[in-house]
Amino acid sequence: MKKIEFFVEGDPKGKGRPRFRRAGNFVQTYTDAKTKSYEQKISEAAKIAMNGLEPFKQPLWMTLRIYMPVPKSYSKKRSEACLNGFEYPTKKPDIDNIAKAFLDAMNGIAYMDDIQVIMLTAYKSYAETAGVEVECREYL
Repeated sequence: MKKIEFFVEGDPKGKGRPRFRRAGNFVQTYTDAKTKSYEQKISEAAKIAMNGLEPFKQPLWMTLRIYMPVPKSYSKKRSEACLNGFEYPTKKPDIDNIAKAFLDAMNGIAYMDDIQVIMLTAYKSYAETAGVEVECREYL
């Protein structure tokens, strides 16, 4: 079974909404700089994980384990509760926007198109090291 795994360190970010600008008689759509930068970081990690392999062509199952930083304003007791799984991150970024950033950034690298991802598992929890752990495998 083919699969790749990698970790993108840093505060997880969701895909930003598309931006629009007028160019003469036309309207251009573009991605904001923060989203572009984060997607580039994801793409680079995916390229390393692929280690020269061709993009997968079969249906895929992707798992995203999203590790959020504990807010600095939390007390020591509350921080410990977060790290021990008694409290979960229910603030931004939204889990679906994080997933969208990863799905789009891995297009053409880990798979031909994100339409191949037929099963997606994603969850958020607090951790001492913020980041996203990615597992992408053939769906058998």
